[in-house]
Amino acid sequence: MSKLAVTVDGLKFKNPFVIGSGPPSTNAKIMTKAFDAGWGGVVAKTTSLTDTEVVNVQPRYGKLKSDKTNVGFQNIELISDAPFEDWENWFKETKDNSPDGILIGSIMESYEKGRWQELAARCLESGCDALELNFSCPHGHPEKGMGAAMGQDPAMVEEVTRWVVEAAGGKPVWAKMTPNITDITIPALAAQRGGASGVSAINTILACIGINLKTLRPQPTVEGHSTFGGYSYLAVKPIALRMVAEIAQATSGLSISGIGGVTNSKDAIEHILVGAHTVQSCTGPMLQGFGMVDEMCEGLEAFLDQHGFDSVDEARGKALSYFTTHHHLVELQADAREKKAAAKRFRDKEWGEGDIQSGTDKLTSE
Repeated sequence: MSKLAVTVDGLKFKNPFVIGSGPPSTNAKIMTKAFDAGWGGVVAKTTSLTDTEVVNVQPRYGKLKSDKTNVGFQNIELISDAPFEDWENWFKETKDNSPDGILIGSIMESYEKGRWQELAARCLESGCDALELNFSCPHGHPEKGMGAAMGQDPAMVEEVTRWVVEAAGGKPVWAKMTPNITDITIPALAAQRGGASGVSAINTILACIGINLKTLRPQPTVEGHSTFGGYSYLAVKPIALRMVAEIAQATSGLSISGIGGVTNSKDAIEHILVGAHTVQSCTGPMLQGFGMVDEMCEGLEAFLDQHGFDSVDEARGKALSYFTTHHHLVELQADAREKKAAAKRFRDKEWGEGDIQSGTDKLTSE
């Protein structure tokens, strides 16, 4: 077995790299392409029951560039606009084409037990290996209390998670966390109390990508207007790493699928080092193509070899012990300065203050 293989919540991934829910997983054809390219898992684009109205607009993406390099990406795209009956067929088709790939259904519904449970059961019956609960879409259907509007209410997160776990029949359930909150550990712990096997973090950050200085219109502009949307790609990685680390520090026995700013193997490894069991990327493959997974696998394997790790599990969380408080940093720095000063203090005039053997020991390297 490859050292990149991971088993998370009973799911056997050939590598820890997972396509995040969104355009790169919007139907069976494209999900199959992702698996064929070598991704270990795919989270399908979020779906709901057919009678939930979804109407997307165009344009719906915007780029933030620095020196002609894409550093940020914003979308105002909603969840899938396809009837759920199509998704039942797409799940079956994808599993038929890629039986060894881990297929995770992403679901989002209004605050009704029956709707969440029906959606969950039908996804699993159609071949999904697990479920991801979208408590985190920052701009879709907030007026119905869906997405991030639900994810910002820990009581709702716990209750809805419990509903879905009840309907999942033992299959893994991950709750996807919104970063648009003060303390991401609160909903993460609520999801765990509700029975979630794991959490995915983070979804996109509610933002405005920019203003057109000629037209004075916010971007992306639709008929002269816009709305705040989900911000992603490299620029959000520092925030994502902090939040993944916070969840890892605050929880025990909860798997984490790290998301946010993953553009290459280095970004993915950083997520693993702060506690991620798997690593998702959505905007990355949208801008670079599915083939980016080759470099991710090669880079991760080289990193494991360099540090003498025999598996991804051995590397996971290795950076967490180095996070501390500012007060402790001050103490550490003071201690280090004292040791350096002490090392310089032993001069010839100090010989004879103790026995000669002790003086010799102070100046001898082991």
